[in-house]
Parts: sequence; C-alpha cells; structure tokens
Amino acid sequence: MEPVIKIKRTHAGALLPARATEGAAAYDLSAALDSPVDIPPGQTALISTGIAIELPSPETVALVFSRSGIGIRNGIGLINAVGVIDSDYRGTIQLGLINHSKQPFTVKSGDRIAQLVVMGVVPLPVVEVEELSDTPRGAGGLGSTGI
Repeated sequence: MEPVIKIKRTHAGALLPARATEGAAAYDLSAALDSPVDIPPGQTALISTGIAIELPSPETVALVFSRSGIGIRNGIGLINAVGVIDSDYRGTIQLGLINHSKQPFTVKSGDRIAQLVVMGVVPLPVVEVEELSDTPRGAGGLGSTGI
C-alpha cells in the first residue's frame, strides 16, 4: 500500500490540505474558525486548522512554513518560523501567527494561512565522543564561507 497522510477533521468547516499545483511541494493549510480573528500590528494569535493528521511512519515529519503571499502582502508569518509536527502527534494542528505589519489583519475561516511539507527523517542514536573528525571548514561559523 502506498504511504498516505491520514486527515481527521476536528472542526466542521475545516478544509483538507491541498497542493495548489501539480508541482507544489507543500500542501496549503487553511484556517477553521467559528468567527474571524483579528491580529493587531505586532501581535500574535493562535489559529486552528481544524484538522489532525497521522503520518505514515516514525521516519516522517510534517513541517509547517509561512506562505510567501500572505507574508509579502500582509506581513503575516508563523511566530516560531517553522512548526514541527511529529509522527506521533494526533491533536489539532494550530498555528501561532504574528502580524509584522503596521495594519490589523483579519483571519477568516477558509483563508490559506500556512503550508505543510512532509519529509523523511533519519532517527539516529546519539553518541558522545571526545573528538570530532576534522574538515577544511572546521569550526568556522557565521560568514566563514563568504557571503
């Protein structure tokens, strides 16, 4: 059987995640609200998608990213930059949105507010060591490889 993302609606008005085009890497996530939510400039709001998901295995993760359109046009983004939905989480997906603009923003039910990408993960054991192998870059950090 082919792997699938199982979706459960937790709100009657919830829209299923959908890819806008055949080549889209992400599924659009929409707000599922009983009434519109106003986000004043510089403030945050917790917005429900009205869905819960079941990923196909512990080797998958769902990552939630901001949508560029709502960000560029309205200054709306995710408060934590990227949301992580673990394979064993079964609760409703809720998103912390922040209004970076100088204008109030209203989120209405059905508005596309974020995007979901499902990716593979490699759960590796953690081993403490005394030394790490050397590389040409070494410990060079911020800006060490040029800008």
